[in-house]
Amino acid sequence: MRRRDFITLLGGAATWPFAARAQRPALPVIGFLSSRSPTESESAVVAFRTGLAEVGYLEGQNVNIAFRWAQGRYDRLPALAADLTRRQMAVLLATGGNPAVFAAKEATATIPIVFITGSDPVETGLVASLSRPGHNVTGVSLFTSLLVAKRLELLHELVPTATIIAFLVNPTNSNAQPDIRVAQTAAARLGQQLVVLNASTENEIDTAFATLVQRQATALLVNTDSFFLARRNQLATLEARHALPTIHDLREYAAVGALASYGTNLADAYRQAGAYVGKILKGEKPANLPVMQPTKFDLVINLRTAKALGLTLPATIYALADELIE
Repeated sequence: MRRRDFITLLGGAATWPFAARAQRPALPVIGFLSSRSPTESESAVVAFRTGLAEVGYLEGQNVNIAFRWAQGRYDRLPALAADLTRRQMAVLLATGGNPAVFAAKEATATIPIVFITGSDPVETGLVASLSRPGHNVTGVSLFTSLLVAKRLELLHELVPTATIIAFLVNPTNSNAQPDIRVAQTAAARLGQQLVVLNASTENEIDTAFATLVQRQATALLVNTDSFFLARRNQLATLEARHALPTIHDLREYAAVGALASYGTNLADAYRQAGAYVGKILKGEKPANLPVMQPTKFDLVINLRTAKALGLTLPATIYALADELIE
């Protein structure tokens, strides 16, 4: 073999690893669409990655994740969902309430969607049934509407003297009207008067608190909504200013000063969703994956707030609480 031919052969061999790398298939990408912000979702993202790992997927090794955050602005969701579908995600996770889920469903009828939603997904038309969802959509239902009545009962235990209860909802969220009906039924059963207040902007939150003072409400129930979660510090400030005992759905509210929270353990729900996304990546069809339901519920009480409000908590509350913030 001539020396020139040998050098040419070596040069070709030196390019083999690069050619092999070029031919290596791209990693599948999960689209992560959320109504929330990345800061308030840090623990949720960790839990989602944990669920993925349970079925063999590690971000950056055999899967990538494309995050899109609406940061409480529901009007941004359709464009964010459309962007993810244009990029041909392998699976979409839609979370942070009904608006994100409906935006994803509107954007694609072919890309598999795993949701985390608070409403009954059959009642809202997301799936045909819990056991056989059908089409390209399945996920985790937190059934937060069913917990509205439970929160009202817990608020009654925390503040038994409160007979006029304000219920703050975001009218732009599709959960508002069904949850109002549940709350009204529960309030009537408890002998309470329910004052429904609407807010979908920061200014409207301020107005709602002024209204509840005028209506002489002495306790507050805040509905499940990512918009409210993103403004939990504003809510906590107003609750403290008006000395208003308030119950929310998530621990994040109690951590910044609300009296109490009761709801699904979100970390567990995101872990479940991560596992479902991994199963779909392995070839499972969303239509054949039953909608999962929550397995953990947390009651969190802020004792500092209870003391500031002059409340004496019953022994039953201490027994039920999963966490006491002191």
